[in-house]
Amino acid sequence: MRLRNATTEDLAAIMALERASFPTDAWSEHVMSAELASPHGQYLIAEEGGRVIGYGGVRALSGSSDADIQTIAIAEDARGGGRGRTLLEALLLLARQRGAREMFLDVRADNLPARRLYDSEGFREIGRRPGYYQPDDVDAVVMRLDLLGWAAREDHTTPERCS
Repeated sequence: MRLRNATTEDLAAIMALERASFPTDAWSEHVMSAELASPHGQYLIAEEGGRVIGYGGVRALSGSSDADIQTIAIAEDARGGGRGRTLLEALLLLARQRGAREMFLDVRADNLPARRLYDSEGFREIGRRPGYYQPDDVDAVVMRLDLLGWAAREDHTTPERCS
């Protein structure tokens, strides 16, 4: 799997994965386009064999002590092989490079594979937003990661090469 910076040319592939991964609450093309253009974040594309199999984004204002994982999605047929973890780790390293010391994210309470991934990387639940994901009326689990502790553990200091 190769990671690279997302561009506006990736919007169609991102939106196809977005709609497949989040069928009831996918972001709009307008929102995703604005995310890709924002100077406050960075999106990565995961490719295999010339095919976009995933994407993820982090919002990390330069110099801010905290950052947020905006979204992560891996194509259904590419899940379970560590690709989501690789993408998540690259986003965490990008946030560290921008000076973040804490990372936050929201995850659907019913998304157990994602929650297990976040738990295994050191994220901890700090709250819930009841009924946040609509129209499904599913709670958002709010999670926090100490990025300094995460970076020190297992020497997470060098990001995957992103071109």
